[in-house]
Amino acid sequence: MNIGVLGGGQLGRMLALAGYPLGHGFVFLDRAPEALEGLGSRIIGALDDPGALEELAARVDLVTYEFENVPVEAARALARRVPVYPGPDALEVSQDRLREKTLFRQLGIATAPFAAVDSRPGLERALDEIGLPAVLKIRRLGYDGKGQAVLRERHDADAAWTALGPSPCILEGFVGFTRELSCLGVRGRDGAMAFYPLVENRHEGGILRRSLAPASGAPDADATALVRRLAEHLDYVGVLALELFEAGATLLANEMAPRVHNSGHWTMEGAETGQFENHVRAVTGAPLGSTAAIGWSGMLNLIGAWPEPAAILAVPGAHLHLYGKAPRPGRKVGHVTVRSDDATVVADRLDAIELLIRGAA
Repeated sequence: MNIGVLGGGQLGRMLALAGYPLGHGFVFLDRAPEALEGLGSRIIGALDDPGALEELAARVDLVTYEFENVPVEAARALARRVPVYPGPDALEVSQDRLREKTLFRQLGIATAPFAAVDSRPGLERALDEIGLPAVLKIRRLGYDGKGQAVLRERHDADAAWTALGPSPCILEGFVGFTRELSCLGVRGRDGAMAFYPLVENRHEGGILRRSLAPASGAPDADATALVRRLAEHLDYVGVLALELFEAGATLLANEMAPRVHNSGHWTMEGAETGQFENHVRAVTGAPLGSTAAIGWSGMLNLIGAWPEPAAILAVPGAHLHLYGKAPRPGRKVGHVTVRSDDATVVADRLDAIELLIRGAA
């Protein structure tokens, strides 16, 4: 099967590397001429360019995407020609934080308190409703900590609105969480679902730095029930990630990602079937692979730069994945996974690699 991918970043790269052994071909649509050069066929053009979309539809059997900021109308236009997985409805929900949180609430999925903010007076009304501390976020396009501001005192509102307004925003109550978790599920075209063990995540500056799986003492059944509810409502096909805050005995949904996810990179070496292969299986209608963990695994993102590869590879159980990107502050340029049959060994080896990473920053 020929699979079209909207976007040419590292997630598309890893989808292709997982799909080639299964006999599939890939065609990427991206505006950057250097995107995934040498890895599959490419169409250079904007994701909403009618001619590029027409060419893509003519060359593939189905379309998926590797990031959620794809123009929804482009996905809908393609869906009139070829199957698009996940469907455009899931894409549309994920692009607007207010719409996303509203859907969570409709489905009985708990969230932090939130309110829409469309003006400076509207921010004052939202602060009266939500209280402080709170986080003001733009509703669309923010990622990796971008497009948001923490408000701890009332006088923080002016600076926050100056930075983020006049874009439509959402104000969310600050969550005093115990830890950050993510739940990744995969749903096939026949409705069958499988779930990876819950992952414990650590963010710095809004960017994921470290993941551990399986998360110790995590409420897997509660989390998978939420992902199943969301996937079935959206008639979803592919890998779906739900980021969660664990606040005491409560799980609060932060956001969903309608695609393979950074916190699932550990599955490449740490699960019976990695998330990228399972996404390809799901969208092509193949049976889903086992999501069982093989011992314990961890993942570290390489942000901005990377240390000498030989130093990382000298750590037992370490697997290095570089994305072919030029170093740049705040840019994800690769990741490292570590696997072992002993959770303590994984943690110790992650600590050792993290020292190498910080030394290279």
